[in-house]
Amino acid sequence: MGGKLVFGVAVGVAVAACAVAAVVVGRRVERRSKWKRVLRILEELEAACDTPVKRLRQVVDAMAVEMHAGLASEVWGHFRCSYWVVLLFCSFSLFRSEKGTFYALDLGGTNFRVLRVHLGGQRSLSLKHDVEMQPIPQNLMTGTREDLFDFIASSLKEFVEKANDPDQLAARRRELGFTFSFPVKQTSASSGALIKWTKGFSIEDMIGRDAAESLQQAIDRIGLDMRVSVLINDTVGTLAVGHYQDPDTVAAVIIGTGTNACYLERTDAIIKCQGIFTTFGRMAINMEWGNFWSSHLPRTTYDVDLDADSPNPNEQGFEKMISDMYLGDIVRRVILKISQESDVFGPASTLLSMPFKLRTPLMAAMHEDSSPELTEVARILEDILEITDIPLKVQKLVVKICDIVTRRAARLAAAGIVGILKKIGRDGTSGIAGGRSRTNIKLKRTVVAIEGGLYTSYTMFREYLHEALVEILGEEIALHVILKPTEDGSGIGAALLAASYSSYDTVSVDNSL
Repeated sequence: MGGKLVFGVAVGVAVAACAVAAVVVGRRVERRSKWKRVLRILEELEAACDTPVKRLRQVVDAMAVEMHAGLASEVWGHFRCSYWVVLLFCSFSLFRSEKGTFYALDLGGTNFRVLRVHLGGQRSLSLKHDVEMQPIPQNLMTGTREDLFDFIASSLKEFVEKANDPDQLAARRRELGFTFSFPVKQTSASSGALIKWTKGFSIEDMIGRDAAESLQQAIDRIGLDMRVSVLINDTVGTLAVGHYQDPDTVAAVIIGTGTNACYLERTDAIIKCQGIFTTFGRMAINMEWGNFWSSHLPRTTYDVDLDADSPNPNEQGFEKMISDMYLGDIVRRVILKISQESDVFGPASTLLSMPFKLRTPLMAAMHEDSSPELTEVARILEDILEITDIPLKVQKLVVKICDIVTRRAARLAAAGIVGILKKIGRDGTSGIAGGRSRTNIKLKRTVVAIEGGLYTSYTMFREYLHEALVEILGEEIALHVILKPTEDGSGIGAALLAASYSSYDTVSVDNSL
């Protein structure tokens, strides 16, 4: 009887052990299955974001084709809006030996900046300047045209009066460059009608009105002796600073919260305006390339969903793949997808479903976390998304997602830059889209001015962009292309152009390249 009892206990223990083992094995199998699903999502993302050099060259060619089309008609192909080709009546060959103190006003968002730039008569790599930033009250962003510009003009007057301006003693009217970074139909160097507001502004009585004239009227109303002598956007300001400091600068790119580019084009290449411009050898072309689109762009389901959820669906397709405003949110969407497919991120976080909860600077901090335990990744996931206590391998997964999204963005930005170089014949080819053969002409030193925190502050983004530039152009050609960071270009550039267009400083125009 005792033996049977012992045997029965042993059998029971064995059955229980087997049951426990089965549960353990089952959980391991389930975890492996969930991890496989996670890896599958990662592999699909990597494949969808892939940017081999062949694809990048297709983007280059598509960009160049659209640029050709834009100079020939009022509609810029797939850029979808007539104002994506904006002729800016600025010739940087005007720069000579400007002297004096010049002002700029930079309006491009919920803040505006006023600047004072001192020029000593010689080109300089370091420009002495003063700057003040002023927030715009919310009510003025949706009020009337006069209220907005009266407020700006009053702030400008206070800034001017606080300074010891030597030009005040001379019989000179102060010159002001106006950076107005909204879609504008430009009609001269100092005039342009607003097409539509963006960035939270909604002032109905301003639509169709001249931005420079509206500012000038406000300046006159408060009795400030100042002339708005030039109207530009922020990209052209960056180009102006770049060209002033280095005459080999042919283009400018801003890669920050948003993205845009402009370049110097020969006036005889602007087919739709032939015969109109005889005084300028080259003109600045504001591309508004954020709205560029091509079937060769590697778009994912996350991009499609982001676009559909945005305030401007079917617009700014290129910008939504490469700029600071959107990269962090793409990463958030991938993490959300993984959390819906598995529990590797623990209990579902409601914050993970909030659009733009993960900002790009935080994404960059996770991407560039070099600590062995990825402490910065863990901190950001916990502080921002309330995701806690995840294993190191899952944190490494997050870093990999950041890497995939950033690498695609940087490489596409590089392709856009080469697209500009191809259009103006500075990429080592004939300049005609579709051809890859080298020309026999001597390669010129080519400088592209770049501004924006995504490029200047995000090391991995910058390195991926440079890597792609070499891949597309080849090492020999890439040696002649210099990407040069600028700072405060949008405002300083406006002041420089105000100086070059000043009524009391007459200069001749150089029509040569």
